[in-house]
Amino acid sequence: MTTQPVEVFCPGRVCLFGEHSDWAGAYRRFNSGIPAGEVVIAGTNQGLHARAQASEQGFRMRSTLNDGSVEEICIAMDTDELLAVAQSAGFFSYAAGVAYYMLTFYHVGGIEIDNYLTDLPVKKGLSSSAALCVLVARAFDRVYDLKMTVRAEMEAAYQGEILTPSRCGRMDQGCAFGQVPVKMTFDGDLLRTKELRLGGHVRILVGDLKGEKDTIRILGDLNRAYPFAEDEMGRAVQRYLGEVNRELVERAADALRAGDAAALGALMTEAQAAFDAHLIPACRQELTAPKLHAVLADDRIRQWSHGGKGVGSQGDGCVQFVVRGEAERQELAVYLETVYGMDCFHLDLVPPKAVRKAVIPAAGLGCMMYPATKAVRRELFPLVTPDGVCKPVILSAVEEALAAGIEEIAIIVRPGEEELFETLFRAPPAPNYAARVPGEARAYLEGLCEIGRKITFIVQEKPLGFGHAIHCAREWSEGEPVLVLLGDHLYVSAGESSASRQLVDAYAEHRCPVVGLCEAPSAEIGHYGTFVGKWTDEDRKVLAVSDVAEKPTEDHGRHHLRMDSLPEGRYLCAHGQYVIDETVFGCLDQLVVSGVENVELTAALQAARHHGVLLGLSVVGERYDAGRPETYLASLVAYARGGINGQGA
Repeated sequence: MTTQPVEVFCPGRVCLFGEHSDWAGAYRRFNSGIPAGEVVIAGTNQGLHARAQASEQGFRMRSTLNDGSVEEICIAMDTDELLAVAQSAGFFSYAAGVAYYMLTFYHVGGIEIDNYLTDLPVKKGLSSSAALCVLVARAFDRVYDLKMTVRAEMEAAYQGEILTPSRCGRMDQGCAFGQVPVKMTFDGDLLRTKELRLGGHVRILVGDLKGEKDTIRILGDLNRAYPFAEDEMGRAVQRYLGEVNRELVERAADALRAGDAAALGALMTEAQAAFDAHLIPACRQELTAPKLHAVLADDRIRQWSHGGKGVGSQGDGCVQFVVRGEAERQELAVYLETVYGMDCFHLDLVPPKAVRKAVIPAAGLGCMMYPATKAVRRELFPLVTPDGVCKPVILSAVEEALAAGIEEIAIIVRPGEEELFETLFRAPPAPNYAARVPGEARAYLEGLCEIGRKITFIVQEKPLGFGHAIHCAREWSEGEPVLVLLGDHLYVSAGESSASRQLVDAYAEHRCPVVGLCEAPSAEIGHYGTFVGKWTDEDRKVLAVSDVAEKPTEDHGRHHLRMDSLPEGRYLCAHGQYVIDETVFGCLDQLVVSGVENVELTAALQAARHHGVLLGLSVVGERYDAGRPETYLASLVAYARGGINGQGA
């Protein structure tokens, strides 16, 4: 449990395609002839911002709404009291419902949540209530270090919300995924989610129609068509929310993957026409939506947008447009505000960073540092930073990854050593100890636990080599490219970008595996992977690798790994940093299946080279090897003095 306030944020969500199919798909429990529901949602740029901390005074929450008004509540962390508030239909019923669920299933203590900013419109089809539920679940998770996954947060939010008089579908809690497009499939009680990879920046403008809508009425009227349609109107509802919607969602997913904003906008216009034809007859009072359709029919808007449609359950709540560009979005917003009196806000769907995950193997036996490693893992050996802070080597590697924009880190550990590393990254020190921590090191009192939230520990069950350790993160990587760093190396940049950032940027540019390279004398190549190839640029920064050898002899290097561009006796060796992708993981798969006793990453890189391009990047900086006795002391001295050009980690 953290003792300091934590920042928590949850965006709203816009249903881009598939509204109403979430609850419709749930009826497959009673009628297997109904197709599964499918939606594409995206988190908004706006949402609920809060600070949370543990409290001995029960459940306390203060919420500042988007109109500036403030609501507050303070109740005991008691199941009966929380359930009573949840069922009351009051302002905090959603929050109390989630608190009830968290108390019941996670046995948490009290909490104080200050929702100090809400820049998300409420009751406009943007899942403001679901965002509040996710916010509360996320606050409990961060404060009590529950290590909840996104799906666990969604489940807590959903279970809390259905305790209230509101009856939501499971789509709303998709806001927990953040500002990424997500395809959700609803098959009875089964929910499947898949983040969609964006092929380009898609700009959307959402406008508040300032109208009235009765969501309960809309849901009530449409639900009459389920689970079995009794007339043609009911069959039309099922047809649209089934096969028609599924085809629209698949095309929308394709457009998002391609980054095709024009196709996405045109598809919104097509979806709205199909929605109107199939669903308006079932709920004319609400879905006729005169304000929505007046805006969508405005010919002037077409000069700024590719197309648009209603939001959420539809009706006169909000409208969304895929715009042609940033300038057009600004002009359209001014037009809608001036002519229709609407409030507008932006939604940006932006491709994720090329590399957002890192793997740090820390499962080696450390035999070269024996007998010290009998007492202390080599990754936990101490080092002193230029500003005088003493910290373990692996923390430097973790901070190196985070400084490069990495969002998630997997540390590969030996069996039984998870607790050792968890103590470092997740267990706060005792108060009497913390009070004695000096100077610059005090930032780590809470900082280590914050870092720990981004770390997953994966056990390497058998010591089958460096490549095998990386392969243990295969499933965790979920098909994404990953940055690999050594847990016993120190990295120092001599340029504007960190060493890891240089590799991440190179991968983003070239979209193929990249190996960090540095020069080394012939006497050192027996300790590292050594590479040879042709430079692809005049600055000799990027190397098209033609051959690689793991810890070669000097004789092998002299005959097979010489680079004419380097001085005699100098070679290109691994810097201890890599960006690998599915190609390399596939080669590791084959090595693991082959049953070799020592799975080397170098062998996988060599195999990957035959499947496509393998690049080496000459890193502007230095790496210090703290994993060998002859280099450990020199590394500590150089690192503590600031490394190259006086720069530390």
